[in-house]
Amino acid sequence: MSLTTVNDKLPILITDLEKLRIPTMYKLSSKSKERLQGIDPRLISIINEALKISVIDFGIPGDGGLRTAERQKELFDKKVSKCDGTINKSYHQTGKAFDIYAYVDGKASWDRYHLTQVAAAMLQAAGMLGYSLKWGGLWKSFKDMPHFEIRD
Repeated sequence: MSLTTVNDKLPILITDLEKLRIPTMYKLSSKSKERLQGIDPRLISIINEALKISVIDFGIPGDGGLRTAERQKELFDKKVSKCDGTINKSYHQTGKAFDIYAYVDGKASWDRYHLTQVAAAMLQAAGMLGYSLKWGGLWKSFKDMPHFEIRD
């Protein structure tokens, strides 16, 4: 038996060091990084911190970053967004929102469990950095599991 820590955090008691799974520190792909261009630097900080502590890898989908009013309207017309881009603007249009997908077994996952695990890391990272991050998975009327936003 020995006492150790995971990522210099909470001490844990283990009996067999080989059975301890140290989480991998994930990195965004170049595509995910591109998709975050124009996003608020505070959100980038949260994402980078979350990558260090997340137990599930994640990335940014094609429409997951900054959006034009025209693109927002297209998403509204397809009924995949509640914001029309003109009267009801999305935080994506201001660079104060991003969407994620979980990356599991070599492919994108929109599974509720996987997204919740990533959200836990995002919310913890935001708290560690002193930012108030809103997660769409906690909304009452319309659950938007991949969505995160920051407000001034």
